[in-house]
Amino acid sequence: MTPEELKKAGFSTICVHGSGGVDKSTGAVATPIYQSSTFAFKNAQEGAALFSGEKEGYIYTRLGNPTQDALEKEMSFLENGEAALAVASGMAATSCVILTLMGCGDTLIASDTLYGGTHQFFKESLGKIGIRVKEIDTSNPDEIEKNFDNKTKAIYLETPANPTLKLADIRKTAEIAHKNNAVLIIDNTFATPYYQRPLTLGADIVIHSATKYIGGHGDTIGGIIISTKSFIDKARGETLRDFGGCISPFNAWLLLRGLKTLPVRMDRHSHNALRLAQYLSFHPKVQQIFYPGLRIHPQYDLAAKQMSGFGGMISFILKGGKDAGITLCNSVKLMTLAVSLGDCDTLIEHPASMTHSTYSNEELEMAGIDPGLIRISVGIEGIDDLIADLSQALKRI
Repeated sequence: MTPEELKKAGFSTICVHGSGGVDKSTGAVATPIYQSSTFAFKNAQEGAALFSGEKEGYIYTRLGNPTQDALEKEMSFLENGEAALAVASGMAATSCVILTLMGCGDTLIASDTLYGGTHQFFKESLGKIGIRVKEIDTSNPDEIEKNFDNKTKAIYLETPANPTLKLADIRKTAEIAHKNNAVLIIDNTFATPYYQRPLTLGADIVIHSATKYIGGHGDTIGGIIISTKSFIDKARGETLRDFGGCISPFNAWLLLRGLKTLPVRMDRHSHNALRLAQYLSFHPKVQQIFYPGLRIHPQYDLAAKQMSGFGGMISFILKGGKDAGITLCNSVKLMTLAVSLGDCDTLIEHPASMTHSTYSNEELEMAGIDPGLIRISVGIEGIDDLIADLSQALKRI
């Protein structure tokens, strides 16, 4: 099938067959791993043309690689973008986007609920180079509007947010950003392009920690940026070139392999997460449950409007606070006590002391991260086994 024909195919078909078909030079069905640091030129003139940008091709794997290129083409195709850039990690993607867009004196508006590493980068590293970050409640469009000033260059959202699953209205936020000549950046890690496509809702840049659901097996690290070709060319030709956060060809290949099964895995993650959330919503030791697929979620209507599915992440607050949360984490037998998310295995963690330990107590309260909050990345195991494991662990509280 041609790329034009594939655009009319279902998402699962595109994931399996890819946008470009088999490897054109060899006929390989699986994309080869081009494990080379350097690429030879046919002559000095070709080398000069490649370095000047007059000709497309490969020079050095820090700047691009055929395996990386294949991953980038698939991700831009799936997210309905013009181009993509694969980098070393999710944090490399975030930092590459911000450093490409912004400089000393600029202001960034961001969600007040973010992955702890992103929060730390915004709070500490960006301040050192004169970029001001305002972390606010981006679920409220009025709050976004009133925090704009003439130095605001971009809005950065996680939706759903890590770890509270709070949502922001992508379309409304894009309208606010563009009215104020700013760029909207969406971290789409939790939803994946299977369940949410921010570029079609008006966002300008999408990033992923591809380590998570794109890879899907907990065995690789990577990040993806999807946007216009002009922005991606600038990010690659300036920020990636100078800071060097390149992805390895092997990791790019693992992420390509993960894409083949993304829809199948996400369907199972989502099915299991909903069942587990329903179980917890009626448990007497649970104070509050957060999952956008539950009708009791305060933003269920927004989730249903901008997402086609609700994903594999749930969080909940236990009665008994932090001590109860730690007891639960130490009592599970099937679930794995570990950070990260998106694996086939179910992972459980205590955000306040682990992934979000970079937040002060005041910042945790502002972000809605209760000391007793537990986050579960629901895997693809049998749901009855997961419920049984959580049930026995809850009895120990």
